Amino acid sequence: MMPIWAPITCKNKKMRFILKCLPVIALLFANISLQAQHKEKEWMLGPFHRPQNAKPILQKDAASRFTDPITGEDVHWESMATFNPAAIIKNDTLFVLYRAEEKLGEQEIGGHRSRIGMATSVDGLVYNKKAVPAFYPAEDDQKKNEWPGGVEDPRIVETEDGLYVLTYTQWNRKVPRLAVATSTDLMNWEKHGPAFQKHREGVYLDRETKSGAIITQLKNGKLVAAKINGKYWMYYGVPHIWLASSENLVDWEPIETYEGTLAPVLSPRPGYFDSWLVEAGPPPLLTDEGIVMLYNAGNSQNIGVSHLGNRVYTGGQALFDAQEPWKLLDRGDAPFIKPELPFEKSGQYKDGTTFLEGLVRFNGQWYLYYGTADSMVSVVTAK
Repeated sequence: MMPIWAPITCKNKKMRFILKCLPVIALLFANISLQAQHKEKEWMLGPFHRPQNAKPILQKDAASRFTDPITGEDVHWESMATFNPAAIIKNDTLFVLYRAEEKLGEQEIGGHRSRIGMATSVDGLVYNKKAVPAFYPAEDDQKKNEWPGGVEDPRIVETEDGLYVLTYTQWNRKVPRLAVATSTDLMNWEKHGPAFQKHREGVYLDRETKSGAIITQLKNGKLVAAKINGKYWMYYGVPHIWLASSENLVDWEPIETYEGTLAPVLSPRPGYFDSWLVEAGPPPLLTDEGIVMLYNAGNSQNIGVSHLGNRVYTGGQALFDAQEPWKLLDRGDAPFIKPELPFEKSGQYKDGTTFLEGLVRFNGQWYLYYGTADSMVSVVTAK
């Protein structure tokens, strides 16, 4: 086939001019494409890119079996979906902890049973799943909070002394509760129960809480839990994002107003892509400019962005003060990631999601892991 810039004999002067300019036109389109990938604001992470011919890195597997410690039965623990991943680096290996749903009949979203599976990768390209879940409901003191719905939507951070701290949602099909577990090896976990159970005699224990994202910082090439003014800090919640502090990463105190009510630090905005709800994403990053938070944003089509569709989940970025984590400094006007590929717009959540939960620094790049349509796991990267 002849290339478009090859000489062509043509008697029409207008056509000859167009053919002569084709290389320039192609270059202009290439530049436009590159410019479209620039980040909106300088303090933001990114821009993030999907790999060429992007595909999910993890999908459901109806053949996976696990002996449930509560029922004693062999169950197909990831037969419904695998999504909403956390990520951490250990011994130069990527560990991805993902929510795996066991299909229970024709239940709707929230009606199946969730456990947390684990996959590893040494190159960021090929991921190998563990045969059984790494974290799950059992006959322990948290069964009342985790059964029969399971454990959902993990986020994970590491401390400077090598302790792994997992935040996750306990779902007993009555009240979703944000909870904490810790481990030294990512395989054996100690459950500490709901994050706010000791605050003010458990005033928030029976109120919906979820999505705990603990602030991190980059130290010696790895992300670790950060202390600000002597405390750890965590963004959490939906449809607003709230803030909590802790001295030990286990017992958390929500930041409240003088009157003793929760004070949102990030809220939905009519007229924008996050008009329906906002929800904490992966562990935020403490930078020279401030705390960069990647968050999940739901669109309400009637008061938000009409072309995005209704209840579509995209990703936004917000900047908070490095010394006052409740103080919002800046916020993006447009999503930096949104459902575009078929597997991001089809599945259990048909409106489409790019639901962010895992962020790591690996081989000189940022790896951002997200769930697609409540069904699969994918990743984007940024240099």
